[in-house]
Amino acid sequence: MLSMSAKRLPPTTADLLDDDARPYFLWWTDATVGSFKQHLTSSDPDERAYWMGALLREANTRDVHLFVNGDEIRALWPQLIRHLGRSREMWAWLLGLPTPEWPPRSQILAE
Repeated sequence: MLSMSAKRLPPTTADLLDDDARPYFLWWTDATVGSFKQHLTSSDPDERAYWMGALLREANTRDVHLFVNGDEIRALWPQLIRHLGRSREMWAWLLGLPTPEWPPRSQILAE
């Protein structure tokens, strides 16, 4: 289970500490670390879920704690699931959450 109070490894790159740098895990966009942090604090939960999902899906797990904690991830979990791709089950396990069903049964039955 993910414990944010455990000893942490250093970031994979010091660039993640520079608000003007482009984070390696946002390779498809020109977002900077600073603009990424703003997205993560947006009042729009869908915007937060999209960017947090990108972090969880694309970043090395040791870099995740630089931007979010376990409680923030759990709070957005229902909105995050769709953005996690193949990392969905890993994050569920790390957070001690049930493995999400994907695609949701309600979407399958609606078709």
